[in-house]
Amino acid sequence: MPRLLRFGSCLLLFASLCACTSLTGRDPLRVDLVGLEPLPGQGLEARFAVKLRVQNPNDSAARFTGVALNLEVNGQPLASGVSDQGGSVPRFGETVLSVPLSISAFSVLRQAWGAAGYRPGQPLPYALHGKLAGGLFSTHRFSSSGTLDWPTTTSPYRTEPTP
Repeated sequence: MPRLLRFGSCLLLFASLCACTSLTGRDPLRVDLVGLEPLPGQGLEARFAVKLRVQNPNDSAARFTGVALNLEVNGQPLASGVSDQGGSVPRFGETVLSVPLSISAFSVLRQAWGAAGYRPGQPLPYALHGKLAGGLFSTHRFSSSGTLDWPTTTSPYRTEPTP
């Protein structure tokens, strides 16, 4: 019986700690995609260094020890990446992170198959999901979405036949 009582006490303590962390009233971090740079890949994969701007609207710094990302385009998974980069985002501040992202050949084929009905000038929806990992109570999950608007190309040098 004492073991059961000890286990119940530990469980109650853990539950109350979890409840206290949910009452902190922290605003979510804002994460925006701000750049892509090509990286060398292996075989048929494509790799990019994704630049993320992380903004912290809270009164305390947000510390992290790793980053994980998933990118979806047109409702389909396209790329993923992880980094053990650590640091912190200062209170009411921002920082830029670089995370390597891999796109497999299978993902490219899936996107090409899904783009069969795509027309130039049509917006293409994307969603970026990830987390800044910082331990048991300080992991910050984020998501960002929007559309990629590819411009239609018309040549400024197009000539009409003269009658």
